[in-house]
Amino acid sequence: MRRTRTTFQRSDMDFISPVLTAFVVGVLSGFLVSIPVGPINVTIINEGARRGFRWALLIGFGAVLMETIYCAIGFAGFATFFDSKLIKASMELISFMLMIFLGIKFLFLHSIPSASKSAERVEERLHPHSAFMTGFVRVLGNPAVLLLWVTLAGAFASHEWVADTWTSRASCISGVAVGAAAWFVLLSYLISLKHKEMSEQTLIRMSQFSGVFLFAVGIAIGIRLILLIARHEHGVNVQVD
Repeated sequence: MRRTRTTFQRSDMDFISPVLTAFVVGVLSGFLVSIPVGPINVTIINEGARRGFRWALLIGFGAVLMETIYCAIGFAGFATFFDSKLIKASMELISFMLMIFLGIKFLFLHSIPSASKSAERVEERLHPHSAFMTGFVRVLGNPAVLLLWVTLAGAFASHEWVADTWTSRASCISGVAVGAAAWFVLLSYLISLKHKEMSEQTLIRMSQFSGVFLFAVGIAIGIRLILLIARHEHGVNVQVD
């Protein structure tokens, strides 16, 4: 009986650990990706100052739904993509370059970017009339968000932060929704307290904070790649996890 019980406990832990890891990765990425200044944050700040906490929060929740859909599309595209070691290594390199690029981009941000032309065209066609649909449509019209989540999904899978199971992927996607929602709840609450628009400098500082973290993640990925190359070249059992 003891052997059976121990076996059950171990198998239970083997199931829980990668699922929890994927969820935490999703929460952190969802929160950090939502911080940089963009059309959604600017809309929440302006509309929240004018129409209150509830309106701002609904805009954020609309954005969260579309962001989660894009994230799910990213993971679906990589469902069976990492059988090849070459592809896996390529995605690790791409994830390193992406984190460094985003980190530098947000770290040296000096002005608030405006909405893209594609987003404006989508809004003109769909004419969102509710706060929720405004947030949803603004993310829908931004193809860069889809590209970001496709790349991040590949990075998470290649680094084995998200296991090659649909349970683990679903856990990460849920974490992304929770993390993004947490940021928009916090932002909406801060706006409702101030009852006025945040200064442009405050928005830029928030993006710079996100940039520092993303740059640090990029450096960590780069170190991992160097250790992997060293192990491959010299046949040394270098610990990289």
